[in-house]
Amino acid sequence: MTAAAGRGPRAPALIEERTFHAWLRRALRAAMAGPLPLGDDAAAVGIPPGAVAVVSTDTLVEGTHFLAASPPRRVGRAATAVSLSDVAAKGAEPVAVFLAVVVPRQTRRSWAQQLVRGAEAEAARYGAHVLGGDLKPGRLRTVTSTVVGTAPRRGLVGRSGARAGDVLLTTGEVGRGGAAALGLRAGSQRRTEAVTGLLSVRPRVREGIALARYAHAVLDTSDGLAESARLLARASRVRLLLDEERLPLARALARLRSPARRRAAAFYGGDYELLAAVPPDRTEAATRAVRKAGGRLTPIGSVARGGGAFLRTPLGLRPMPPSGWQPFRQRARSPAGRAGRGVPRSGRPHGTVK
Repeated sequence: MTAAAGRGPRAPALIEERTFHAWLRRALRAAMAGPLPLGDDAAAVGIPPGAVAVVSTDTLVEGTHFLAASPPRRVGRAATAVSLSDVAAKGAEPVAVFLAVVVPRQTRRSWAQQLVRGAEAEAARYGAHVLGGDLKPGRLRTVTSTVVGTAPRRGLVGRSGARAGDVLLTTGEVGRGGAAALGLRAGSQRRTEAVTGLLSVRPRVREGIALARYAHAVLDTSDGLAESARLLARASRVRLLLDEERLPLARALARLRSPARRRAAAFYGGDYELLAAVPPDRTEAATRAVRKAGGRLTPIGSVARGGGAFLRTPLGLRPMPPSGWQPFRQRARSPAGRAGRGVPRSGRPHGTVK
């Protein structure tokens, strides 16, 4: 019956656990086809002979990683993508995604449904599927994703294997997250685009699988290239030398005239690229393999004996600037130089998405 016939518009359906589970069984066909279908106590994931499971978990929190008005489908895609990025850095092929979701009791059912649809769409891009998870009431919307991948036991690539003489390479571009964060300080149109951009995480899954055959070490740059360089140097007990003029910067950063502001934006975080240490005699083959996988590699520096991460600039060699996402800092520094607020890395109101 319509409102014209005497009734007002129908109230939106609120989330309720059992009806939501029933919807999941209809919507997630792949989750129903496994040896333990959706609704059982646990899921079962097959591991090929000679392979190991590679598992990563990440959490996005409303007000820290995404905004209350962020489209739930984009939040679902981002929540899945951030965990996919970590698995990609190990050269693993993703096979399953699990979501643990917390929402306020008055949340519309459609919000959670669109969240799951986004997560499933992102997983399916790389041959994986959402196989289960959990739903609980709570004060803030929170989405925790766990990705399970598989990789050959002998083909695993960690972050502790970089050696003196290796070439440092990165996929994609540097500073995409910082460029989006700059947009949050602009007008309403650019701010809307920036929030969307921060939730548009592109995990380098195919590139990671290709790189694993050639690299001594790989890690993702979700916390920014500067922080990732420090982590790689520390784990491998080597010195990293990055050439500032060779960094493939995001186009938006070219508009920044100040080298200091450009550097802050470049290292802000939220790039979700891969930083790899590759032997010199394998860099050409690695570049071809990544290109065949649909990506690109850019040499940006080298590995030497010693410790720490350093940046070669036109003014000489300097320690890598203290930047990158720090989740327990109350206020993060924005690329514009003032304390930033309301930024999500894939939506971090205070920084980026990790």
